[in-house]
Amino acid sequence: MISALLRRPSTLMEAGERTHLGRSPIDPQLARVQHQTYALALSSLGLQVEILEAADDLPDCAFVEDMALILPEASVLLRPGASSRSGELAAVAAAMPADRPGRRLASGRMDGGDLLVVGHRIFVGQSTRTDGEGLLALQAVVQDFGYRVQGVPVPGALHLKTAVTALDAGTLLLNPDWIDEAAFPDFRRLHVVRDEPFGANTLTLGGKTLVQASTPRTRSLLEAAGFPTHDLDISEFAKAEAGLTCLSLIVPAKA
Repeated sequence: MISALLRRPSTLMEAGERTHLGRSPIDPQLARVQHQTYALALSSLGLQVEILEAADDLPDCAFVEDMALILPEASVLLRPGASSRSGELAAVAAAMPADRPGRRLASGRMDGGDLLVVGHRIFVGQSTRTDGEGLLALQAVVQDFGYRVQGVPVPGALHLKTAVTALDAGTLLLNPDWIDEAAFPDFRRLHVVRDEPFGANTLTLGGKTLVQASTPRTRSLLEAAGFPTHDLDISEFAKAEAGLTCLSLIVPAKA
């Protein structure tokens, strides 16, 4: 059974890291409501959802995706690219699934938002948060499980999955202004509507693609391409440079 690990947002999320966006006021109460709605959406898709408590001294703690990579064969605790986020690791490490081996990235820097897993291929965004040393360290961990790692430059976005996500095993949704689609020659590639640049960050689970409510035209594009969708309002998290994938660690069924 697929499950998901979430963490409630800090009331001080407004003070978190920023790279590409300026600071905007964040409503902590609305963020909490949006987070609860997100959790309910995952539950409705058949996932068992575990929610960790927030830590107000860790403004970005809700973005659990960045702390780990969970594969059917193993879980891998990462090394976040922003030093301010290292305190988030302990709670996530304690919640890792006990039904598969646990590993740790030995060196380098890596955020989970830079990891796009499609089958046994792992695309690793080379962003301001993930470096080449981290890529090599991940390769050393996952090669025994049959995964192939490929670096992808991320010149235009915070994370790889800000610019591209998988809709199914053969189809990607991407923003060609933020990522070079030549890195994905083996895939069918759909483009976001240009005035909805953050629309590429989607989360497909249980035969449905979750999209941001702020990207209605991209949602229509996906529906027309045969991908059933469900929209979620994550406006407060978007102010913190976060997308739908950032808010959960998806735990696939054990291999």
